[in-house]
Order: sequence, then structure tokens, then C-alpha cells
Amino acid sequence: MVPSLRLSTTSGIALDDEDASSYIRLIGRLLYLQISRPNISYCVHKLSQFLVKPHTEHIIAAHHLLRYLKGTSGQGIMLWASKEFNIKVFVDSDWGCCLDTRKSITGFCIFLEKSLVSWKTKKQATVSRSSAEAEYRALASVSSEITWLTHLLQNFQIPHQEPALIYCDNRAAISIASNPTFHERTKHIEIDCHFIHDKIQQGQQKLLSIKSSHQLADMFTKPLPSSTIHEFMFKMGIRNLHTPS
Repeated sequence: MVPSLRLSTTSGIALDDEDASSYIRLIGRLLYLQISRPNISYCVHKLSQFLVKPHTEHIIAAHHLLRYLKGTSGQGIMLWASKEFNIKVFVDSDWGCCLDTRKSITGFCIFLEKSLVSWKTKKQATVSRSSAEAEYRALASVSSEITWLTHLLQNFQIPHQEPALIYCDNRAAISIASNPTFHERTKHIEIDCHFIHDKIQQGQQKLLSIKSSHQLADMFTKPLPSSTIHEFMFKMGIRNLHTPS
């Protein structure tokens, strides 16, 4: 998606019934495709917000995505064999980015060693009053996903190293998680605070700071320049499988 493109429910002119039905069917297929194409996750999520009454700008953006997919049909995720499994997570949020509701977007990606195994782009259920609050809600979401993944590995008797490493670029959110005295000032997200703090205290998860320029989860929360997308895709193990090795 073009970084400068700002879509809302009023972008362009409303489509007629036939074109609107075509748009809905197209988004349904793209939602299925993005299960194996993390690099289109944010774009598909954004386009799926306008299914009730799609407009011309929405279908133009969808066709732009189709042209991109046609030229990258060989892309896939490389999975590497490993004797050890360390869970590594990148998580981010885009505060108040929805033009219609001002809700934030959560984005994360989870690796087992070098292999990308889980990712998500999702609009948060409530409006956050600060970027730290939005980031903390994203941390709570990914913390639950890590807990589920850890239990899955245990059920299959696959040993893994603890703690899971969570890379976050919001220092305020990291401070809230690390310092219990901050919790009294954040009662509106108290449950999330205690949930994450407990995981850290139990040694199951560890929060680490990362530069925003190295935050892979940005690809799941906002449109990025093509050069940044290609860099992040390479780090995630997304390769053109049609290219001779």
C-alpha cells in the first residue's frame, strides 16, 4: 500500500451493488491468501474495514494490491531446521491511526529461532488515550499468543528456551511493565498491566527495547516505503521461491 494513501469510509464515491459485491468477494479471497503472505497482512486488514459500503478509492487500492501479487506469485516463507527453539517476538501499535474511529492497530510477528510462525494485524477494540496505552494493549495481545504457543510446544514435547524475548520500541510501555509503581497511574489498563507483569516476574517473557527503524512489526501496523518492506521481508524469511537457488 502506498505510504501516503489515507483511506476512510468516505474516500471516493460509493460503488454500485455489482461492484460492491465484487469487492467483497475479492477481499474474502485476499483474507485467505494473507494466511501465507504476511507482507500483505496490513493492506488486506485495511481494505477489509470497508466491506459494508466500499467506495472507488477502496477498490482502486485493492486492484493495486492484485497487481503486486501478480508480480510476486513466487513469494513464500522459508522455515529453517533447528535443534533449539527460542521464541522471539516483535510487537508494535499505530496509535489512533483509524481515521473513522481513532482506534489503534496492533501488529506483531513471532519467530521460532529464524522461522516466522505467527503474525497478526488487528484493530484494537477500544480507543487508547496515549501511545503507551495502545502499545501496552498490543503487548497484552502478543503475550497471550506467546502463552498459547508455549503450551502448544509443551503439548508436543518440544523443548524451548525461556524467557520469550519481546522487542518493543515504546519505552513508556516497557517502564510500565518493569515498574509496578506505574500501575496506579494506569488503572484503565490494569488487567493488561498485571497480566504482562506476572509473565515477566515468572521468567516466561522478557521485554527488550529496540530502535523503531529495526521494528519488524511496523510492517503489520502501517504502510511503509518499498525499500523498508523488502528489508523486513528478507529478515522475516520471505523469499521468491521461483528464484533458482
